[in-house]
Amino acid sequence: MFRISVLVLALLSAGCVSLDPTYQRPAAPVPATLPGSSGEAKAVATDWKQVVNDSRLQQVVSLSLTQNRDVQKAIADIDAARALYVEDRAALFPTVNAELSNTRSRTAATGVTSSAEANGAVSSFELDLFGRNQSLARAQRETWLASEYTAQNTRLTLVGEITTAWITLAADNSNLALAQQTMASAQNSLTIVKRQQQVGTAAATDVSEAMAVYQQARASVASYKTQVAQDINALNLLAGTTVAQSLLPGTLESLAQDSIKLTPAGVSSSVLLRRPDIQEAEHNLKSANANIGAARANFFPSISLTASAGVGSSALSSLFNNGMKVWSFAPSISLPLFTGGSNLAQLRYAEAEKKGLIATYEKTIQSAFKDVADALARRQTLDEQLDAQREYVAAEQKTLDIAQRQYQAGTGNYLSVLTAQRSLWSAQEGLISLQQTDLENRVTLWQSLGGGVG
Repeated sequence: MFRISVLVLALLSAGCVSLDPTYQRPAAPVPATLPGSSGEAKAVATDWKQVVNDSRLQQVVSLSLTQNRDVQKAIADIDAARALYVEDRAALFPTVNAELSNTRSRTAATGVTSSAEANGAVSSFELDLFGRNQSLARAQRETWLASEYTAQNTRLTLVGEITTAWITLAADNSNLALAQQTMASAQNSLTIVKRQQQVGTAAATDVSEAMAVYQQARASVASYKTQVAQDINALNLLAGTTVAQSLLPGTLESLAQDSIKLTPAGVSSSVLLRRPDIQEAEHNLKSANANIGAARANFFPSISLTASAGVGSSALSSLFNNGMKVWSFAPSISLPLFTGGSNLAQLRYAEAEKKGLIATYEKTIQSAFKDVADALARRQTLDEQLDAQREYVAAEQKTLDIAQRQYQAGTGNYLSVLTAQRSLWSAQEGLISLQQTDLENRVTLWQSLGGGVG
């Protein structure tokens, strides 16, 4: 009888209806095509190992994906969300308990007596006829899936951040090398001018101006040494551990041309829907949709069942042979006649929450579109800027060479040499900055298209 009752309960709960609203994905509030893109209708957002082509950087990224504390926290959040889903889903099934007891007692009238009992019970199981519990379970499942994409987005962001930090270190190494080179050149010029002053071929102002350039370069060397040390500290923090010296980059100039590969972008904005932050936003929206179903179910009656069956005997040895069989079955129904507006408030809250999450979902798509559009817009002018900056550096180098020859021949002044030195230094720093921007833009474009973290 007891086994039959449990079976009936399970069948009844399986036959419930769902009061969830029919889910429809909101239309993407962005243009159908990405601005400035070209190629096929799909974007090739490859795995990070295919974009990051430097073996040292690959090792640093792999290390960070296991050691970074934000990633570890995101993984723990997944486990927590999964556990909550299992807990909510357990409400769909009856809780069955078994109990065995044996009692011995002595009185003056009866002497020593004993009794034994064995019971099995279903404790207050709610028949989910209107799908409330299933809606709650679905909501928690969507929250769990959202946490999966939260973790994926955390990993994607980390790959972008660790790559950018590594590139920044390489750029500051280049700036440090340039400052050291400029300081050495300025020191050599200062020595020459001092000798010329001693023989009367150079003015005192030439010495002071040469000294100013030397001290400026010296200060820059000290500043970039500090910046390089701070870049390494930032890289270690992102990695979650100390990165080996052998995995650190040299200068930007020492990197291979394809150390960071360029991700081709297609024309369709629908590729943005694969981004983990958009996937996360949609699963949160689905969770809110299920919560509306649970809130609607509160307006309908709830039926709870309590059942038990067991045997009793005066002796434990004969409990299951000649014991007295007992059972009980106690259904109850609860009608929500008056709740003081609580059920209606819960429904309105769930509906308002869904509206808010629709806006969040649409805003996430718009932000993603902007990210890609900005990266593509920057991409379009970078090659031209780099070419122009290289020509600018070459022109300033030529200007410096001419000024130095004229000064040495006595037909020019030292101020022209110093001006040319400063202009060349500035142009070289500008070229380093653009080279850094080029590599960072490649990372940004890959990341904004959804990337890929295995």
